[in-house]
Amino acid sequence: MAEIIRMPEVLAGAAEAAVQTWLVSVGSVVAVDQPLAEIETDKAIVEFTAEKAGTIGRLLIAEGDTVAVGDPIVVLLGDGEGDDAIGPALAAAGVADAGVADTRGGGTGDVSVAAEPVVGVPAPAPSVDEEPAGAVSGGEEPAEAAPDSGRIFATPIVRRLAAQAGVPLADVAGTGPRARIVRRDLERHLAALERSGAASRASAEASSAEAGEPASAAASMPTPAAVPASASAAGAGFEDVPLDRMRKAIARRLTESKATVPHFYLVADCRVERLLELRRTVNETAARKISVNDFVLKAVAAALVEVPAANAIWNVDSIRRFSSVDVSVAVATEGGLTTPVLRGVERMPLGEVSATVADLAERARAGRLRQHELEGGSFSVSNLGMYGTAQFTAILNPPQSGILAVGAARAVPVVGVDGALEAGQVMTVTLSADHRVLDGAVAAEWLAAFQRRIENPLSILI
Repeated sequence: MAEIIRMPEVLAGAAEAAVQTWLVSVGSVVAVDQPLAEIETDKAIVEFTAEKAGTIGRLLIAEGDTVAVGDPIVVLLGDGEGDDAIGPALAAAGVADAGVADTRGGGTGDVSVAAEPVVGVPAPAPSVDEEPAGAVSGGEEPAEAAPDSGRIFATPIVRRLAAQAGVPLADVAGTGPRARIVRRDLERHLAALERSGAASRASAEASSAEAGEPASAAASMPTPAAVPASASAAGAGFEDVPLDRMRKAIARRLTESKATVPHFYLVADCRVERLLELRRTVNETAARKISVNDFVLKAVAAALVEVPAANAIWNVDSIRRFSSVDVSVAVATEGGLTTPVLRGVERMPLGEVSATVADLAERARAGRLRQHELEGGSFSVSNLGMYGTAQFTAILNPPQSGILAVGAARAVPVVGVDGALEAGQVMTVTLSADHRVLDGAVAAEWLAAFQRRIENPLSILI
């Protein structure tokens, strides 16, 4: 029987997501666990895989479209089923079978998702030029709310972005279930306002020219929409780079973290001469070169085992402590910072840590991480030592208990055991901790355990 595949909740708590790239086309035969699409979320681009085998009968949204979690995105046909099975499957799922591209044409089209029955709530009126469902024009009707509640349905992200843009949600037509306003609706509405504003300005300038008025007079006339900064900045010596989904999410999450999580910081200077010497020795014969960061991850895991109270997250009504050590590793990608999770680090040999981190980093940069690889973790590591950064502080990744900021190993004069000055290699690390989860004494105990391990690296290998 034909089955409707819906937009997955690729990350816990996500309200919507976008298909960045389809990895299949209409007519493709897919197997279980075969990647279907690259889904763009607030944190990363994640591969979405098939849970069942079958044949792609129809792609219900186009690349770049953002829809709510749970919205239909694919029709998957079973053995022996053809196009005639698509209509009944769509109808059973409450999806209108109209305005969709031919299933064998290789392209994607738009569908309209049937709203859940809400008494007295008409569907959004189509635009005059009969754009496909989901398109927004400057003259469209706004989304209506249920009359008994006066509520306008919109995702949290849309409400926040609309407030930032100063756009009343009542002016935006929603195309999601129950006329809910999703991100693409707001973006198209803003684009329509921008086009309307540009047209008004052009008309005003033309009228002033015909009347012999100076251009400045026309420019001072009120317009329906503000001029985008990028347009007004032409020739001004700077460029306004539009924020993509990931950058907006990073800005939002980090701002929320600093505003709502009580950070406190502990700093330690670690002597790493032994670590650097051991690394050189290991890399002389190792099939895969071991990095300083691989040792750091093992030392972090060992310290979390030694101080289990630190291997925890904030759970609102409780503090959840874990028996296994899962550590998030900060990876810089073209789109921004992402943090795939290394699981069971305490049980991994050093070489396996190195190989796993390299694989996660490579796939993070290529946008091929899976959903589970971005979820979980009680602690994070951010290393800027490869850039020569001596010391920095990192912002916590809620609900995790801490994040360790790792600087570069550098040659500095140190006091030896006999009290005399000598040349040493010192790596400064800064622990950012969530005071809701960790008291100062526990955090200090953990940092001391980490320092012992990193300064005696053979203990990491045992």
